[in-house]
Amino acid sequence: MATEEINLNDALQNAGIETIETDLGEFAAQMRGEPPSHIVAPIMHLRREEAAEAVRRAAPCHGNSAKSAARAARAFLRQKFLAADMGISGANFLAADSGAAVIATNEGNARMTATLPRVHAVLAGIDKIIARQKDAAGLLTLLSRSATGQRLTNYACLCAGPGKNGEGPEYSYIVLLDNGRSRLRKSDCRDMLRCIRCGACMNHCPVYFAVGGHAYGSVHMGPMGQVFAPALHGAEFAPDLPHAATMCGACEVVCPVKIPLPNLMRRLRRKTTATPKKRIFLALWLFAARRPFLYAACASALCFGLALFGGKQKRLKTMPFAREWFRFRDLSAPNGRTFRAAIKRGEL
Repeated sequence: MATEEINLNDALQNAGIETIETDLGEFAAQMRGEPPSHIVAPIMHLRREEAAEAVRRAAPCHGNSAKSAARAARAFLRQKFLAADMGISGANFLAADSGAAVIATNEGNARMTATLPRVHAVLAGIDKIIARQKDAAGLLTLLSRSATGQRLTNYACLCAGPGKNGEGPEYSYIVLLDNGRSRLRKSDCRDMLRCIRCGACMNHCPVYFAVGGHAYGSVHMGPMGQVFAPALHGAEFAPDLPHAATMCGACEVVCPVKIPLPNLMRRLRRKTTATPKKRIFLALWLFAARRPFLYAACASALCFGLALFGGKQKRLKTMPFAREWFRFRDLSAPNGRTFRAAIKRGEL
């Protein structure tokens, strides 16, 4: 996810360096030329046949089944592992006391990346640093159970420097990624740095399942992305993300590290709605809302005006101050009566 965050693949390819993703899902997404849609299951948006077709674009495959495509990808990637000059991996955790990178996978690809090439580089955010290596055991259990329901991931790899006696890489590097994390640490959204990238919040988010991961416009998607992306890069980077939530609270309930996601979204909402025009509008609305008679009169006038504006077709195709909303949709015009008036008349 760290390489996706900084578009490392594009930078390397533009420099003439061949880059191959080794996670099967990421590999399929790369062959399709699209980013992942989930931080744990990157091709959750694809049908099995679509994923197999993506793999067949690079790896010769006999048969049309997903199993045959997986076998073809394994054979293809094995040759890439053996021929690679350098392997780049992320890290789930970085132990400060030992300098070891703790990497969890279900396919063993991280272990191949870390041992077969001559050079191994770990790229991880500074938020992945933990004090002691022994703390990783409990965090790995939380990660696996919250991400996929497993008691423990299939492969837990500890990389602690160059290999010895001809085993492992000759050179090993750890690159710490900031990219706004120091600024986030000083903000009121610093709780977000506790995220272990398990994906539990998006696995239970009704909005995420309705729109998919690509709709968030960031490698960080779902409830964690709604906070992490604008908090990391500034509210102007993705001002609409904190508003793409029902505030049902499911994300906070299932979060294994107890990040108060709904509260963080509310903080970001206040920042993104604090423009002068919005402040004036909200102040006027609040003034009327505190005076029931005035509010009812304004609502009646607005409904009557929208009914006239809808014309004979009774459709609203544009409105002042809401032109972006009507670029791709229109709305039914009201009939001129408010909801409160219809209740009083017994129409509802």
